[in-house]
Amino acid sequence: MAKQGRAEEGMPRLEQQLCFAIYQVGHAFNRAYRSILSGLGLTYPQYLVMLVLWEQDGLMVKELGERLMLDSGTLTPLLKRLEASGLIRRERDPRDERQVRIHLAEKGEGLREEGRCVEQAIGEALGGTAGDAARLRDHLDLVRDALLASSREG
Repeated sequence: MAKQGRAEEGMPRLEQQLCFAIYQVGHAFNRAYRSILSGLGLTYPQYLVMLVLWEQDGLMVKELGERLMLDSGTLTPLLKRLEASGLIRRERDPRDERQVRIHLAEKGEGLREEGRCVEQAIGEALGGTAGDAARLRDHLDLVRDALLASSREG
């Protein structure tokens, strides 16, 4: 049995773990985005919703949740806050009243141009450019895909 306060020889160390490095990077990104997005009046999850709607307005709540990998219990309060802020509108689908479509409100559409600056600001925060950030994202996409494939096989 190892003595308290002393690392057992051969045991993996916290700072050597890839998962911990990614966990730390996640926290650092949240802090960076919080600082950048405060000027837009958005939280990071709200920014993600706005990004999707700037890409494709009028999505069903279910489609939005699938794109963001969020369940309705997480997404609904987020959408309610965006609606209360005047950035989006939630409307029942006339073809199926059970479905709700999400549309950009005029204020949300107006925020689109300011939202274009976020990617550049993150690139600069990383000490590079938006292109550098895009290359890093591409590598992370490969890591994500490999891990998802591995978890399906097991």
